[in-house]
Amino acid sequence: MKYIYLIVLMFAGSTLAYGQTYRSPIGKQPPVRAVATPPPVTQRANTDGAIPRGVRGGNPLQMLNPLAPARYGTSAQGVILEPYTGKWNGIKLFEIFW
Repeated sequence: MKYIYLIVLMFAGSTLAYGQTYRSPIGKQPPVRAVATPPPVTQRANTDGAIPRGVRGGNPLQMLNPLAPARYGTSAQGVILEPYTGKWNGIKLFEIFW
């Protein structure tokens, strides 16, 4: 009786393996529908910091000039200030607003 179950199980396993095909279809296939392109981004990312501001300004060396025009910004925009003492704590290279 045990052998009959084993033989049935072997035939069932072989039929599962027989159902797989490894041939590619012959002839012309229907065209695959193109993926829709996502809409363009309408708003730029809100970034700030020393490096993006230097790239946007056109002349990054003007950021070091104390007599530079106002369009290059002030030094307070590029540093991190300690909230209690008011002293600078670091330079903001990249700043991303959410």
